[in-house]
Amino acid sequence: MSASRNAGTAVCPGSYDPVTFGHLDVIARAANVFENVVVGVVDQPVRKQQTLFRAAERVSFIEGEVAEYPNVQVKPFDTLLVDFAREHGAKAIVKGLRAISDFEYEFEMNQLNRKMAPDIESIYLMAAPEFSFLSSSGIKELAMFGGDISGLVPERVAARLQEELKR
Repeated sequence: MSASRNAGTAVCPGSYDPVTFGHLDVIARAANVFENVVVGVVDQPVRKQQTLFRAAERVSFIEGEVAEYPNVQVKPFDTLLVDFAREHGAKAIVKGLRAISDFEYEFEMNQLNRKMAPDIESIYLMAAPEFSFLSSSGIKELAMFGGDISGLVPERVAARLQEELKR
């Protein structure tokens, strides 16, 4: 029995620096539920230091990986998340959760977003078990010390990460 998509648009926000197979799993699952998914790549995240890749390159990485989903578009943003969601007519914000630490942060963000935009629901997808340990910062650290990141990020991302870390 195949699930039919609900009418409506969702945004999947993140820094995606770099995008991992965990991120892509959440995006694909959202694309199977919502009529339209806008992946919002935050230009300069507040809670993280300088990003390794510029927003345009992060957008390009994701676009290359979601091309099979005609209902997914990828766009950079530098506004409040709820403003970005409204700009795209989204009725939901979809995020992945890996661990308790994710929950604590997302709980706080959910309350702030709900206060500003009670008409936009936050929906959380549990990370698939094989991706529950993946984080962009963990990938960067692993790559920095010569660890094997194949199978954790797309090949193009792995190659660019190696180039960038050699600088």
